[in-house]
Amino acid sequence: MQRTILITGATGNLGKEVVNTLHAEGHTLLTTYHSTQPDETFKQKVTLLESLDLDEESASSNFLHKLTDRFPKLDAAVLLAGGYAPGSIDQTDESLINQQLDLNFRTAWNMAKPVMDHFKKRGGGQFIFMGSRPAISPEAGKSSVAYALSKSLLFSLADIINADGKAMGITASVIVPSILDTPQNRKDMPDADFSKWVRTQDVAKTISFILSDQGQLLRQPVFKIYNRS
Repeated sequence: MQRTILITGATGNLGKEVVNTLHAEGHTLLTTYHSTQPDETFKQKVTLLESLDLDEESASSNFLHKLTDRFPKLDAAVLLAGGYAPGSIDQTDESLINQQLDLNFRTAWNMAKPVMDHFKKRGGGQFIFMGSRPAISPEAGKSSVAYALSKSLLFSLADIINADGKAMGITASVIVPSILDTPQNRKDMPDADFSKWVRTQDVAKTISFILSDQGQLLRQPVFKIYNRS
């Protein structure tokens, strides 16, 4: 079944792979980006491309309302926008917590709220959130406290969406990768065994499965994609 899918953070390392995978399957892709500029090849794969600061609630809401007027069949949202920051408890202050909340939770919340309203009106829809292992593993989270705390809210939000949307066919899934194999992570950890990391292609394929007819039958799923790391 062909879907109309909103993807935030679409020009990031993972976002581009998700776009490649879903484009190849013939879905209609409506994308946003903030800092990483899209190239011409990327532009040819998407139906809509919008530069948007998801930290801004009113801008996000206005964008979504205009989007659903133009694309009323929107039935899935893959919310990938986010970013990492290290820091143990003693290295974490209010500024870092707020920065990570803005980057990892508010970017999802400011889009999820108006999308949820749209899904209720149309009678169903799917959310996919990007969680993280530090958010559910204290051992992993102790070196990136603000990041872990901000990502943990996405699990709670997904649970609430599943409870609120159950009778209307609205579901939320959370993907939990370990270390993604990206150029930036290779640069930051040059001595690591990259073969143990998670390929962005494999995360994209998991997202594709969640959006498939079979994936839509799942309820409250959390997909842990750790490979050997």
